[in-house]
Order: sequence, then C-alpha cells, then structure tokens
Amino acid sequence: MTKYAKCFLEGVEHFNALEFWHAHESWEEIWLEAETDVEQFLQGMIQLAAAYHHMKRGTYRGGVRLFDAALRRLEPFPRDFSGVDRSAAEEAARRHRERFSAPVPEARLDESEYPKLIRTASEMPPRDPW
Repeated sequence: MTKYAKCFLEGVEHFNALEFWHAHESWEEIWLEAETDVEQFLQGMIQLAAAYHHMKRGTYRGGVRLFDAALRRLEPFPRDFSGVDRSAAEEAARRHRERFSAPVPEARLDESEYPKLIRTASEMPPRDPW
C-alpha cells in the first residue's frame, strides 16, 4: 500500500469514527507532499474535517467558514475521487452550514447527524499521486 493510500484511508477511518482532528492530521501528512490537483482535494478534505471538529467543540463560526472553504475546494472533483464517496458528507456539510449560520444556532449536532465517507469500488491511485 502506498503512503498516500495508507494515510488517506486512515483519515477516512478517523473521520467516520468522529475523530476529526486525527482525520485532519492523517490527510495533512500527505497534503504537505502533494503537488498536483490532489493538493486541492486533500486541502478540502482537511477543511471538512476541521469544520466538523469545530462543530463538536461548539465553535460554530469557525465551522461555517471551514464548510464554505471545503465545499469550494472539493467542488471540482468527482464525488468518488480517490476511492471514497463523499456525497453524503458534502450534503450534510451544506445543511449544517445553513443550520449553524443562524444568529442563534440550534443545539449541537447529535452523533447520528455527523456524516460518513463511503469507500467505493473504485481504486486508490496505484502509486502516490505526486
């Protein structure tokens, strides 16, 4: 398994376990080395994880800003880029962005409201993409 695949999949596991800071750290390890458009993709994933980290902490303004940045960076990429379907996560991010943009946001997110990333049948890059 390549370094990219190892770190990327570790990040997915952390994200799905609601360990958003650790997901951020796993993806940042490969983002620092990325040079192609993969850099933008990884930065979007890092921002998505950071947004949900803010949501868990109750720092909603920071989370909303990061949702905006993440969605903007991820928009050019296919929804199943790098072997992971992030459709549900992006849809949830849009909903949560709206919900927590309100002057008085609703109660914190329940654990069941956090999105999951779904591994797809498409394969990871056969070698590190940089």
